[in-house]
Amino acid sequence: MDIVLLILGFLLMLVGILGSFLPVLPGPPLSWVGLLLLYLTKAVPDNWWVLGITLVITLTITVLDYVIPAMGTKRFGGTKAGMWGTIIGLLVAIFVPVFGPFGIIIWPFIGALVGELLNKANQKTALKAAFGSFLGFLTGTFMKLVLTIVYAIFYVYIAIKYAGELFTFS
Repeated sequence: MDIVLLILGFLLMLVGILGSFLPVLPGPPLSWVGLLLLYLTKAVPDNWWVLGITLVITLTITVLDYVIPAMGTKRFGGTKAGMWGTIIGLLVAIFVPVFGPFGIIIWPFIGALVGELLNKANQKTALKAAFGSFLGFLTGTFMKLVLTIVYAIFYVYIAIKYAGELFTFS
């Protein structure tokens, strides 16, 4: 059973890294579940502190991933209409895969731009706010990627540390 948990956990680590880029996959939560599966093996001792701290970090990064694009819009002179446009654009990106994987970049930008233009902003202000949204998206993606890679490295480290116990067949 330990081998099954180890393999599933590792696959979740890989899918979690992919989820840093793909909007339909929640990268950090999937990576965290991979860590959880590793700690559920009989070979790896329970460490609820590690799991608790990594869960809090995962939830924080997941929430920030939705908040940062809106904050970027605001920082670059956007209004509430632009922030709402960014959020709506993110939701559209998840449910309308028109632009494929690039939709997660394009839709928040379009949403912020449309929100600002509907709010009577001039084109220059609207473009600046939309750029802030794009920067926010890149920041969120970078944070998720770093977190999932750190979790994967930690996973491999723990798996190697307890390899003797994980791969004993009794």
